[in-house]
Amino acid sequence: MSNAHTQAQPHPHTHSAAAVQAHAHDVAKHVKVYIAVFLGLLAGTVATVAMYYVHLDSVPLTITIALFIATVKAFLVAGFFMHLISEKKTIYAILLATAFFFAGMMYLIVWGRDEVPRGTQYWEGRNVQLPVDKTR
Repeated sequence: MSNAHTQAQPHPHTHSAAAVQAHAHDVAKHVKVYIAVFLGLLAGTVATVAMYYVHLDSVPLTITIALFIATVKAFLVAGFFMHLISEKKTIYAILLATAFFFAGMMYLIVWGRDEVPRGTQYWEGRNVQLPVDKTR
C-alpha cells in the first residue's frame, strides 16, 4: 500500500477559518429569523384558538379579525419560509394582475345583477321563484 493514500490530503475546496466563521454567523442570523417567525406563527395559532372562545355580536367584526389573523400567518409563511419577501417585483406584478381580475369579476357580478331569469323577482338580496301561470 502506498504511503500517499494514508496521508490526509487537503480538499481543494476547503474554506479558511474566517470564511467558515462568517458562514456560521450568517446561519445563526437566519436561525434567529426562523425562530421569530415560528413564535409569530405560534402566537397567531394561539390567537386563532382564543378567538374561537370569544363571542362577538358583530359578524363582520368576527370575520375581519379572523381574516386579519389568517393574513398575518400567511404572510409569515409565504414571506419567510417560501422566501417570497425578497421577490418584490414578481410579487407586485402578480398582486396587480390579481387585483385587476378581482375588480373585473366584481364588475361583472354587479353588472349582471339585474339580469335575472324570467319568472323571478329580485327582493332585498334574494331571488324568489314566482309561481308559473299555466292559464296563459
